[in-house]
Amino acid sequence: MPNTIRLTRPPLTSSKESDYGNNAIRTEAACLIALQEVSALIELDPAADSPVGERLDVLGTLVQAYGFKHYPMDPPDPIEAIKFRMDQSGMTVKELIPYIGPLNRVYEVLAHKRPLSLNMIRRLSDGLHIPAEILIRESEAVEG
Repeated sequence: MPNTIRLTRPPLTSSKESDYGNNAIRTEAACLIALQEVSALIELDPAADSPVGERLDVLGTLVQAYGFKHYPMDPPDPIEAIKFRMDQSGMTVKELIPYIGPLNRVYEVLAHKRPLSLNMIRRLSDGLHIPAEILIRESEAVEG
């Protein structure tokens, strides 16, 4: 089967339940078993180039791929992304003035009352390192 990631080593546990050998993670049950093994392997703190470290890397990749496929996440609202970046960086509203414009405009944007302009998106993307593809999405309008 093309583009399917497969396990290359048998699991380190001896349980028949976790013995999925060279199979890809295709079910919730297999994912939970793999997560248990990932947790046990993390506790061992293996070197990345060791067989156990490689097993951890493969299982982590498989679990991540399963999660992306079965539990996709919607991109965040642009304004929520800005607020998140502000929170993570300890920024104040006034520090957005260089990116958005006068303080009253900053408050309008943060309150979803004014859309981001192309210039605002460029400055926010460059200055705050928020991907432009997130900023160009339409923001959820505040119900009035």
